[in-house]
Amino acid sequence: MLLGTKHVVEKEFHGQTLSFESGYVAKQASGSVLVRSGESVVLVTCVLGEEKGGDFLPLTIDYVEKTYAAGKIPGGFFKREGRLSEKETLTSRFIDRPCRPMFKKGFTSEIQVVATVLSADPEVDTDVLALCGASAAISISPIPFDGPLAGVRVARNKGQLVINPAVSQQDDCDLNFIVAGTRDAIVMVEGGAAEASEAEVLEALFYAHQEIQSIIAMQDELVQKCGKAKVEFTPREIPGEIVSQIEQATSQKLQSAITVSDKLERKVAIKAVR
Repeated sequence: MLLGTKHVVEKEFHGQTLSFESGYVAKQASGSVLVRSGESVVLVTCVLGEEKGGDFLPLTIDYVEKTYAAGKIPGGFFKREGRLSEKETLTSRFIDRPCRPMFKKGFTSEIQVVATVLSADPEVDTDVLALCGASAAISISPIPFDGPLAGVRVARNKGQLVINPAVSQQDDCDLNFIVAGTRDAIVMVEGGAAEASEAEVLEALFYAHQEIQSIIAMQDELVQKCGKAKVEFTPREIPGEIVSQIEQATSQKLQSAITVSDKLERKVAIKAVR
């Protein structure tokens, strides 16, 4: 018996059934989404905390791969799982990079996003699923967000561009990028290529951005089904008079300080201006 209404949006996407599910898991979170593709399942939750009142966004994003996702249980003396692996840390960062600029400027409430791999298909990458799930979870939550966004892996195998290639195919690819983007623009690119020309790289990026639109449309549909009303937020504005006074008092001094060639002396000069 499901405790809550199950909302599902699914679509065939390059050989796999991609789906977003919400409404019946992690209901105490501000937003929660199960992302499925093949046999891979990622649960992404986001929680909105209290207003911190600082001058930055206290955003924490964690990507976690549990051993039970591969059907294993830690053995030996230590039964618990340890700290995040290098892959988990790097994946957490590449989810953070495209998402962080999408939050409203001046928003300083604490936000936590956790992507937990519940099931891992050996042939389906879970990193791009976690990125798409993070955007979907935030989009349906009350958090002000200029999304949605989505990400795909684009690779070239035997001269053909492939979206989200199987893991076993990736070793044979001479171009492999993870691309994240919104409706209007690409916001992050990560990957590499073996002596690919500029035209070939651009072709891959434009193709990835084109395919991203389908995933964004799925998130839009999910928001229509179960999205929550966004919290009211008015950014704090600094009076123009104060900005003008600060510019007059520090502009010339700061310009002189940053032109100091010696690194240590430049650091001291900038600190003196502050």
